[in-house]
Amino acid sequence: MDGFVNAATVRASARPRKKKMQLLFMALPLMALVILFNYVPLFGWIYSLFDYRPGISLWKCDFVGLEYFKLFLTDKYDMYRVMKNTIVFALIGYLVSPLPMLFAILLNEVKCAPYKKVVQTISTMPNFVSWVIVYSLMFTIFSTDGLLNEILMNMGLIERPTNVLADASAVYWFQTLLGQWKNLGWSSIVYLAAISGIDQEMYEAASIDGANRLQSTWHITIPSLMPTYIVLLLLSIGNFVSVGFDQYFVFKNNVTSVNIEVLDVYVYRIGLMNADYSYGVAIGIMKSVVSITLLFIANFISKKVRGNSIF
Repeated sequence: MDGFVNAATVRASARPRKKKMQLLFMALPLMALVILFNYVPLFGWIYSLFDYRPGISLWKCDFVGLEYFKLFLTDKYDMYRVMKNTIVFALIGYLVSPLPMLFAILLNEVKCAPYKKVVQTISTMPNFVSWVIVYSLMFTIFSTDGLLNEILMNMGLIERPTNVLADASAVYWFQTLLGQWKNLGWSSIVYLAAISGIDQEMYEAASIDGANRLQSTWHITIPSLMPTYIVLLLLSIGNFVSVGFDQYFVFKNNVTSVNIEVLDVYVYRIGLMNADYSYGVAIGIMKSVVSITLLFIANFISKKVRGNSIF
């Protein structure tokens, strides 16, 4: 009898182990892709230590050590300009980061289900449009011969056409508006999911106590969404110097390059367009180090202040 019991116990304990192994084998292809595309390229960091020239074996190039890293820290003009643009766009991004949460709250308050679905669909669709198409659309509307200038001149509101795409002073606010137009609906999805997880009994209790919809939103919805907002904010701190590439590369021109060239665009110009691969790799390494450092600092502060962290 004891033998049957022991055999049954062994079989029962083997089932969870078998299930875990199945899940592990299912995850192996994804793990292989992550290693292939995220970790194997790290071997290319060795190029930052050599004065690499295309067509010549790396081992035949001059070993320069940390010279390119010193150049990164001493290049006062270009690096000051590029880092200023990167930091400005990053800070503006943090200032407008509550907008997706606010949009989700407002959308959740809409009681007409068909209208709510239409608004959510329309606000989410721009996320799936490439920045090349966005630039073509903006050029059609805002260029000197664009639709907006033609309408304003026909109405007599302006005498000469203006081109916001070639206005360096308009770069920061115009690119911010474009980014919000493209990503607002998509970014609000996570907050809509968080709102759906809020206990509805809390709203019922607040209603019984005489709270109106605004008071319920202020005292229930927003506090319930703050943990999600904080986590997303902490994760975005790790991307402080990685504000994006596609948008700024597409809208860059000779007039706006002073204010629109961020670090990612600068790395592309140095590394690929100027064929200075070693310096481009060195800048990329420094950017990764700064991002990882900021992420760990944000995680440490969150653990000290909030009592929990993101990892």
